[in-house]
Amino acid sequence: MLTLVEVLARTQDYLTDRGSPSARLDAELLLSHVLELDRLQLYLQHDRPLNDAELAALRGPVRRRGHREPVATIVGHKEFWSLQFQVKPGVLVPRPDTETLVSACLALLPEGTLPEGTEPVFVADVGCGTGCIGLSLAREREHLRVFALDASSTALACTRENVAALALKDRVAVMRSDLLSAVPAERPIDLVVSNPPYIPSKDIQSLAPEIREHEPRVALDGGPDGLDFYRRLLPVAAQRARQAVLVEVGIDQAEPVMALFKQAGLARVRTQSDLAGVDRVVIGEVDTPR
Repeated sequence: MLTLVEVLARTQDYLTDRGSPSARLDAELLLSHVLELDRLQLYLQHDRPLNDAELAALRGPVRRRGHREPVATIVGHKEFWSLQFQVKPGVLVPRPDTETLVSACLALLPEGTLPEGTEPVFVADVGCGTGCIGLSLAREREHLRVFALDASSTALACTRENVAALALKDRVAVMRSDLLSAVPAERPIDLVVSNPPYIPSKDIQSLAPEIREHEPRVALDGGPDGLDFYRRLLPVAAQRARQAVLVEVGIDQAEPVMALFKQAGLARVRTQSDLAGVDRVVIGEVDTPR
């Protein structure tokens, strides 16, 4: 019988041969998932023999990863903002860079309990995907109400599952929407936040297979220069937001997106960098808060 550490090594070698850039980590995550162990336990039980049923259960997930399917869609979840989000095929996998967008939003949202008689703060998460942005904000601020908006039925189903798992049903409305159209005009929106598709169309084929072949193109393709979605969103968001608009941007996109913010009439336009020092978020405030 093969021991756990032997299977781990063989899985790593198999995934390395198939081009995985993170073969060791992938092997650990897949074994942890199949054996229902955390990664530390893999090493504490390194000499444990695996039975035939365990080996059979592992083959499918390893084969899928060998075809460069993202680990998150294989195991069905991804950590983001120290929370576990369910991930489905056909939905964008949450990225660590997007946590910068959450941080930027939190800096604009009051902490603690709001004064009695004060209405809740409303955030619209446009193109919510798994819901990772809006739901992370809701978990951090109890006074927050979130409109989770997406045009994809797959994304909306995924968000609804995450809303239920995080016990946020009373504070999050999940709606099919083109931009902000599903939110009635009389409903207030304080912040509009979005991680839109921003990869130039010509660059899609150069992306890693995990992204190019397994993530929804509609969540990636930002048109010829990557800015199509911003051009659609920002004029609408600037009219609806009572406080600010915040968006994630790709490398070297901050400057042109800042120009679009200013064209939309937003003020105090600025950026926030991610941990790598890349301008990852553009923020614009409403000149006279409504």
